[in-house]
Amino acid sequence: MDINHRAHLRIARPVRDPAATARFWIDGLGMTELYRYAGTGTVGDHAVIMIGWPDADWHLEFVAAADAQVEPAPTPEDLVVLYLDGDVPESIVANIEKHGGERVPAHNPYWDKWGVTLQDPDGYRLVLSTRSWSND
Repeated sequence: MDINHRAHLRIARPVRDPAATARFWIDGLGMTELYRYAGTGTVGDHAVIMIGWPDADWHLEFVAAADAQVEPAPTPEDLVVLYLDGDVPESIVANIEKHGGERVPAHNPYWDKWGVTLQDPDGYRLVLSTRSWSND
């Protein structure tokens, strides 16, 4: 069986505070809330927020458990990279910082050369790359 190379991709991560995560990705970067479930607060239930762009073939899912919270455990190499194919507007960086992001030096100097690295409230990193994506 061949897998459809256009299959939708979801990247899921645990978070401590879904509202803080939403501020970073939605208010800061300008993504869209695609789905939200606040949770009931009962054992085994999870709050979920899905964020992305409606026309993209991928989205991010952030989950917080009502009980037995899974602590986020990002490393400096856990990256979401957005290829902007041009300069990274300082206004976007400033807006992300205003909404809970922190500009940090990249673990890999490649990303400092080709973009800006920002850390979300749970320590996961977003790289806004000046490069375009090409698999050549």
